[in-house]
Amino acid sequence: MVNSRRKAIEKLYKGVCTIKEFQSVKDPETKRTKQTEVVILKDQPCRLSIKTVSATGERDNAATISQVTKLFIAPEVEIKPGTKIVVTQNQRTTEYSYSGFPAVYPTHQEIVLKLFEGWA
Repeated sequence: MVNSRRKAIEKLYKGVCTIKEFQSVKDPETKRTKQTEVVILKDQPCRLSIKTVSATGERDNAATISQVTKLFIAPEVEIKPGTKIVVTQNQRTTEYSYSGFPAVYPTHQEIVLKLFEGWA
């Protein structure tokens, strides 16, 4: 049952993502360790869901609009805090980082993303 549900969910995946971490890497020539981006996983099928939320503030009575971006991906993919997630969907590539703990289900996981602003 879970397997057929998972296949149905994965048919909805329209994008791919590359997962990158900022790690200490030793240069084989200079023997120095430097911080660099390392690709952990490449071309992982996924799907972005973007929900626009509008609200009226009590103080200024002006409507504010914000977006919630959610990544749907296989449940076994482990994404650490502070990871950069580069998603390509609908011929657009955008860099994100994740901003919370994933909601993991037997068929998929959901991760709320924010735009990547740089390594911490």
